[in-house]
Amino acid sequence: MNRPARWLAAHWVTAVGLMVLGYLLLPIGVVAALSFNRPSSRLSYDFHEFTVDNWANPCASAELCAAVWRSAQIGLVATLGATVLGTLMAFALARYRFRARSAVGLLVLLPMATPEVVLGSSLLTLFVAGRVPLGFWTVVVAHVMFCVSFVVVTVRARLSGMDSRLEEAAMDLYAGPWQTFRRVTLPLAAPGIVAAALLAFSLSFDDFIITNFNSGSTVTFPMYVWGAAQRGIPPQVNVVGTAMFAIAVLFVLGTAVRRRPRSGGAR
Repeated sequence: MNRPARWLAAHWVTAVGLMVLGYLLLPIGVVAALSFNRPSSRLSYDFHEFTVDNWANPCASAELCAAVWRSAQIGLVATLGATVLGTLMAFALARYRFRARSAVGLLVLLPMATPEVVLGSSLLTLFVAGRVPLGFWTVVVAHVMFCVSFVVVTVRARLSGMDSRLEEAAMDLYAGPWQTFRRVTLPLAAPGIVAAALLAFSLSFDDFIITNFNSGSTVTFPMYVWGAAQRGIPPQVNVVGTAMFAIAVLFVLGTAVRRRPRSGGAR
């Protein structure tokens, strides 16, 4: 057996993992490459000429930047609301025993299992029946509704893995309930809360189906891309996508470096 075959036999799990990772990163690599493309026509899917003009002027289309900023605003507001509500609900489900606790946990998971078309049309019916004008705030309400479920699941998983003896030790050292929560519980739960907030923002920023039902005249970034696809997507869209991916990667790397144990510290 030659050397490559022996290596593959000993590291086939690593090889499969690398192939899956390459498969997942291939579309992102294509988007990053097209962000440096000067298209020869209105269709920007073929690589015609290398240029950095797209990065130098990402707001060549004022409508594009307005849509990105509007999606960011909706994502931030929806993330704040979903994180607060979802964290409180996760604490209630993980720390307290009450009637219908299992039923509440099941109801929390329903928005995750329900098709977005059903959620979007149901919310549209609710807003129309209540004579609520469609726009920015109806989109925020819709995004909070389906993001809460992901926040609850993420934070609850973090709370379930926490060692309750640390909180008991703090209370044995005469720490009050609020001081124990602020100094022990919240720092331990913070990674899960931050992860849930990032997930909620990504889902809100990326959503199209529910937003399309309840946005009215409000145009978000996914809706702009969908409309632009019918007449030719500008290359600045690829710039925005590549920049968002790079920011997410840098944030994850920064978090990993910060959490890495320092050499020479106390064991």
